[in-house]
Amino acid sequence: MPGNSLSRRSVLLSGAVLAAAAPAIPAAASELRGVGRPMRPGQLFTLGVASGEPLPHGVVLWTRLARDPLAENGLGGMPDQAIKVNWEVATDERFKNVVQRGQAEASPRWAHSVHVEANGLRPGTEYFYRFRARGELSPVGRTRTAPAPGTLGALTMCFASCAHYGEGFFTAYRRMAEDEPGLILHLGDYQYEYADNPSKNVRKVEGPETVTLANYRQRHAQYKTDPDLQLAHATAPWLVVFDDHEIENNWAAEIPEDKSETPGQAFLDRRRAAFQAYYENMPLRWESMPQGDGIRLYRRRQWGSLANFHMLDTRQYRDNQAYGDGNKPDGPDLKVPERTITGKDQEVWLLDGLRQSRARWDVLGQQVWFAQMDHDPGPAKILPMDAWDGYQASRQRIKAGFGTTRNVVVLTGDVHSHWAADLKDDFDDSRSRTVAVELTTTSVTSGRDGADTNEGGDKLKAANEHVHFYSARRGYVRTKFTPEQVRADYRVLPYVSKPNAPATTAASFITQDRDPGLHAV
Repeated sequence: MPGNSLSRRSVLLSGAVLAAAAPAIPAAASELRGVGRPMRPGQLFTLGVASGEPLPHGVVLWTRLARDPLAENGLGGMPDQAIKVNWEVATDERFKNVVQRGQAEASPRWAHSVHVEANGLRPGTEYFYRFRARGELSPVGRTRTAPAPGTLGALTMCFASCAHYGEGFFTAYRRMAEDEPGLILHLGDYQYEYADNPSKNVRKVEGPETVTLANYRQRHAQYKTDPDLQLAHATAPWLVVFDDHEIENNWAAEIPEDKSETPGQAFLDRRRAAFQAYYENMPLRWESMPQGDGIRLYRRRQWGSLANFHMLDTRQYRDNQAYGDGNKPDGPDLKVPERTITGKDQEVWLLDGLRQSRARWDVLGQQVWFAQMDHDPGPAKILPMDAWDGYQASRQRIKAGFGTTRNVVVLTGDVHSHWAADLKDDFDDSRSRTVAVELTTTSVTSGRDGADTNEGGDKLKAANEHVHFYSARRGYVRTKFTPEQVRADYRVLPYVSKPNAPATTAASFITQDRDPGLHAV
């Protein structure tokens, strides 16, 4: 762990379940709060609550104490001492039937965040949870455990990416919560590193560009004060992965976007700070706690026998972007077998997981375009170096792995627009067989209000026959998984420059069991 004199075991034990010693949260002394109801400034639970990483018998419960969330030192106005936090899990919102309770420690070492791994729960069951510290009660969160192995059933899952606080209101998160999903995935760019830009932002971003641990903590805290985001976190368990802006635009492994600005060790220090703040502010398991200069985020979560979610990290282990990044002509460097976007270990892990899977649907939760996305409708081929197009041998090996499992759905963010695409064995041959599908979500706010279409999107769609649909509006994707099919509803908002926009469905597609390919409905 970066800069930590404590052993990992001691840190884990400080957040472990201490059920025998934990007193019940007294109902008479508490104000009953609805799910996700925000707190007033100056209270302890101003950053809300969250859950994540659902397993059949357990889930992570998260909160972070902060009386002054925007404090410049990143510590949320909290004292330099640990604080005991009691927690409860119940089957009802009024906590008349509490089934688990315990005590955790919110340490200043981890910005007074709490990651409780609540176990001993029943599979496929809805629960409510809350925290209490120093006489104050948190909002109530709702969560759900994963179904037991062998269970098919159905799952409503929403996924999102790219939420820039300054460029709009997070209404998409509220609309997601209103869909009452069983699970939410966030595919990266949960927060942005940039300083405020008053000439284009509709909301003020606090602090300078994020470089230090204090900067990143403050930025995460500002995002967590948003009531729409708090509601989405309090509504369902999340699975999260980062992309680039949680650290810096288009970073690759140990290489910053601009080597002259953050060379060598300076970038590693920045990355380490960002990793720690990310862990502190996300409902992640202890196994994802940063170690040394890295953080282990790629992991696999099963939803009964209906779906396996393979959550990927396409930043931390990749080779540098070819040809100086950007959109560049196709070239031999893109086909070098040794070049990888996942790193060797993660690639082996993913291919093994696909081969061994017995799930109806294998789902890749990842960051950047998997499909070929030629930016030139003419004979030339112009490809995005930051996406899988820049790592074609790596992509081909993963596509070969798709053939070892039943159905594959790739989920993507990053590009600030909706896309629906078939994944071809050979993208240059429209008659080539389809091996999987890719569902790409637009941004929550990044890019501001957007439009139904734009010139760049029109050119991309014209140049790529495997693409069925795009929209440049803001929004998210709502999916419904059943044993027979996956349905994707592309949800859009007419504006994010002011709050409370309605959400509508711009297009819907299904892909059917053992019949890869998208069909409009």
